Amino acid sequence: MEVILAAVAVTVLLFVWVSWTATRVDRLHDRTSLARASLDAQLVRRAAALQALASHSADALGPQREKWLLALAAASLDADGNTREAVENDLSRALREIPAGSDPALLDDLTDAARRVALARRFYNDAVRDTVSLRRRRLPRLFRLGGTEPLPAFFEIDDTLPAPVAPETHR
Repeated sequence: MEVILAAVAVTVLLFVWVSWTATRVDRLHDRTSLARASLDAQLVRRAAALQALASHSADALGPQREKWLLALAAASLDADGNTREAVENDLSRALREIPAGSDPALLDDLTDAARRVALARRFYNDAVRDTVSLRRRRLPRLFRLGGTEPLPAFFEIDDTLPAPVAPETHR
């Protein structure tokens, strides 16, 4: 009789643990999805801020740089999952080449958008780290608690905040 009670207790405890862990995995996947949506929104906001700056600061930028920045912003808005990181890296590098003589209000908006991208990326990567860490443990893998959901991937871009460069001087 004692063996049966012990087996029932172990089974109940295992069921409770599996149920709790499955719920945690689901919550982590939801957290990752929400963080990715927030990151995508901040990337769109940054691209829109760059478009506004490039469109309204043509004199400070010059025609070639203006076209280049507008093309980068458009590429960022049109990027798919496979090219997103590369496009966003190009856009991040371009932000460092914006002259300080650009419209200050638009430059502040762009800097704020870049700061928000850095924060959103950090939150997303934290959610991915937590999800992957839990799903790679032995028992969640054994019980397939992640279901058919693929493991989320980290989003790695250079999100160093831009510092406006001094305006070019003509000699």
